[in-house]
Amino acid sequence: MPLRILHVIGSVNPAAGGPIEGVRQLSKVNSGYGHVIEVLSLEDPSSPWLDKLGFPVHAMGPSYTHYEYCPRLVPWLRAHHHEYDVVIINGIWGYNALGVWRALRHTNTPYYVYTHGMLDPWFKYRYPLKHLKKWLFWPWAVFPVLRDARGVFFTCEEERRLARKSFWLYDCNEIVVNYGTPGVPDDTKDYGAAFLDKRPELKPFRRFVFLGRVHPKKGADIIIKVIARLQAAGRWDPAVMRLIMAGPADDAYAARLQVMAKKSGVDGSIVWTGMLLGDDKWGALQCAEVFLLPSHQENFGIAVAESLSVGVPVLISKAVNIWSDIVADGAGTAGEDTVSAFERQMTDWLKMDARQVADMRQRARLCFTNRYTAKRAAVALLANIYQIMATEKMRAVHGGRKT
Repeated sequence: MPLRILHVIGSVNPAAGGPIEGVRQLSKVNSGYGHVIEVLSLEDPSSPWLDKLGFPVHAMGPSYTHYEYCPRLVPWLRAHHHEYDVVIINGIWGYNALGVWRALRHTNTPYYVYTHGMLDPWFKYRYPLKHLKKWLFWPWAVFPVLRDARGVFFTCEEERRLARKSFWLYDCNEIVVNYGTPGVPDDTKDYGAAFLDKRPELKPFRRFVFLGRVHPKKGADIIIKVIARLQAAGRWDPAVMRLIMAGPADDAYAARLQVMAKKSGVDGSIVWTGMLLGDDKWGALQCAEVFLLPSHQENFGIAVAESLSVGVPVLISKAVNIWSDIVADGAGTAGEDTVSAFERQMTDWLKMDARQVADMRQRARLCFTNRYTAKRAAVALLANIYQIMATEKMRAVHGGRKT
């Protein structure tokens, strides 16, 4: 039975990172199975990226304050909720979550929640003052949203386990579903060669890549510090090695990293490309020998899966919640999210011979195919929704439906 699905998210701007990319990829697969997909966002209808998602977008903005309060959301959803079989909230700390709860709490339209890693306790320890503010907000604006959802989706068992440690007032129907990405569009195409033709200065070098938001939680500073250590120890040769830093790098944090790199004497080894999309993104990944992400918190890591899809192994931290699967498949290595631990990972990589690297590249591709394709993720999502719908239908037939 085809479903009419409405995804609700703060923004569909691709620069926002993983959540909107996840929505786009899941929706693309699900629409291919005949389901009708629409998206509701809180941004201004004049935003230039609205028509690039590939699905109808109902822009409710403008929204106000950092919380993205959007006065049009609740009235619109109350008027249109009957047009949808399922509503899926993406993210929990914006008005998109509370607004859906307010609009649907007294209706028969079911809603689900993707937390997208926003309940990871790392945020509690890294930003204690922000966590205190969130705790004041939690009991009335987030807890009821999760409690009343038909299901709260976690992308892996580790994310589900960690979520329970964030707030002691916690009650929801936890569901672990696969998550994924379509991966490289054409695995027979040499995106790397085209990328290097645009940046010939990179051609002679061994290339390492970081791809994602240049944000404190991603551990980009760890990579720079480790390269400085390796260079001082004679294990990183600036004459033959380059780090590709691919991601938005126009804020104060990125500026501090660039200063750090210069003071450490490794700025000549780093190429800052800014955000890469499409073939350029795939080219940067494909031309690298390994992907680097010593993140402090990552519920899934779409860029990790994308790297695996082109057969590029990953060196990640154990704060990337899918790390154990990757290590089990021999598709990369994982360690603590510290400079010393990541230095050991990099050192071990640089010691590997050609046969070991080739073997890990093959395992990377198999890891992606067996675990992280968008098709597997979309099927798992729908299977859980259908199961809940069937259970509720049976309860209704027997007069015991939970309300």
